[in-house]
Amino acid sequence: QVHLVESGGRWVQAGDSLRLSCGASGRTFSYYAMGWFRQAPGKEREFLAAISGPGGRTAYADSLKGRFTISRDNAKNTVYLQMNSLKPEDTAVYYCASNRRTYGVGSTMDEYNYWGQGTQVTVSS
Repeated sequence: QVHLVESGGRWVQAGDSLRLSCGASGRTFSYYAMGWFRQAPGKEREFLAAISGPGGRTAYADSLKGRFTISRDNAKNTVYLQMNSLKPEDTAVYYCASNRRTYGVGSTMDEYNYWGQGTQVTVSS
């Protein structure tokens, strides 16, 4: 059983930066791609970014316009999401997820078979 735990979410002001972390356990971390999603109140969960198992391939939602960066440290079994220039519309619960494949950097939820419990990010104007 894979266990994912997100951390780093908190209240920030517009324009601030924040780094989320997701620690993983339960299987060989480097074998699987990882992704970040978010869900705002009343909205569907949306894809943000993904990174391949070795870390050499990444993908991002077009809407982010370069503000977010995904990375991973396989020695620490951790994936990160660096978020810059945060806006009030970035307020959401942020989830990390483990992909079914090593090089899967897709944006659909069906590609991910394990999910964390989420961490709340609140951005005030």
